Amino acid sequence: MSTHGPFATAINCMDGRVQLPVIEWLKNNYHVDYVDAITEPGPIKILAENHDMFTIESIKRRVSISTGTHGSKLIAIIGHYDCAGNPADKSTQIKQIADAIRLVRSWNSVISIIGLWVDEQWKVHPIEHS
Repeated sequence: MSTHGPFATAINCMDGRVQLPVIEWLKNNYHVDYVDAITEPGPIKILAENHDMFTIESIKRRVSISTGTHGSKLIAIIGHYDCAGNPADKSTQIKQIADAIRLVRSWNSVISIIGLWVDEQWKVHPIEHS
């Protein structure tokens, strides 16, 4: 019998300004109790470019722990305003989020994956993707 409620997984920037807004948004919109935080500076750029295999494998391993051990059924991939690790504009980051989703989906096609954008007021917006 499980001793914890449902989990989600957030592949998010290490920037502390985006952590709480994303966690609260996921808890409120997906009714999860916990959010496993997988953080890197500018992770959407790393995943979209698909070149830094050391970091990508590290992210993949942490996602596997979250989905396998914690039973997370949702992965959120997040970009944000004023990112020091990925100083691209919003439209570029939206494209990177879509590319990152495609890569992460190739690791596990069963888990739901969403994209989120955090604006200059630290408000979370879901990103439409195909």
